[in-house]
This record gives sequence, structure tokens and C-alpha cells, in this order.
Amino acid sequence: MIAKGWMTMDDATLLEQFENQTLPFDQWTHRTHVKVAYLYVTQFPLEEAIDRMRRGIKAYNAANDVPEGPQVGYDETTTVAFAHLVDAVNRAYASTFPTDSADSFCDTHPQLLSRHVLRFFYTPQQRIHPDAKTKYVEPDMAPLPVVPGA
Repeated sequence: MIAKGWMTMDDATLLEQFENQTLPFDQWTHRTHVKVAYLYVTQFPLEEAIDRMRRGIKAYNAANDVPEGPQVGYDETTTVAFAHLVDAVNRAYASTFPTDSADSFCDTHPQLLSRHVLRFFYTPQQRIHPDAKTKYVEPDMAPLPVVPGA
């Protein structure tokens, strides 16, 4: 099955390949980040989902020789903020727009597929602050949405 130019795989296979670092690197796209976040936030409490994302991305990057630096590699603020947004959108819209897979979630909520969605919450200075890479930094333009039911 083809979706948006990529071969899709079922959710279990995606998580397995992500967690054992066998997902082809050219498939580690922003959409795939959102899909993994969705799969974790629907299976675990938000903090555990974030921890799994954090550990998984760091391990995946290391296995794929992704360099770490001020503008490359793992970014704590981006990971936490996107996981929070995915969780908030899922909780707010799950009963109105139910989804049965990570691909369905992405197709139903394309606003999350913009790598720039955090620009509604963070100024460039806040996002590139050295602390934002290694620890979570709160937004400085608008708060992240409250997660209904959390």
C-alpha cells in the first residue's frame, strides 16, 4: 500500500523497527516521528510515552550515526512539545474523528505534519536556546494546549 509516496507498514512493525533501530533511515521522517508519538501516547501515559520517545530517538540516532550538535541530533524540547501536541489532539478529537492506525491519525490531523507547527508556541530564540536541546523549555509565545482528560 502506498501513502504520500512512502511504503506504509503496519503500526506494530513500525514500532518494532524503530525500537530495534532497523527502520530504514530514509523513512525516519517527520511523519514517522508523529506516527511513533501517536503509537506511544495511545499505549502509555504521556510521561512514559515521552520517555520511550526520548530513549528511542537517541538509540535510533546513535545506530544511524546521526551527529549530535547544537543544530542536529536529538532535541528534548521538540520531542516533548510534539508528544504533548499529538496527545492533546488525539484526546480532543478521538471520539469525533476516530483513527485506527498511526497513518490514519496523520491523515486526519495534517496540521501536525508541519515541522513548523511549534512556531505557534516558540520564538526562534527560545527554540534555539542551548538549554532547549538538552532539557525541556516551556513555550514563550503561547502555552501548549491543555490535554483534555489528563
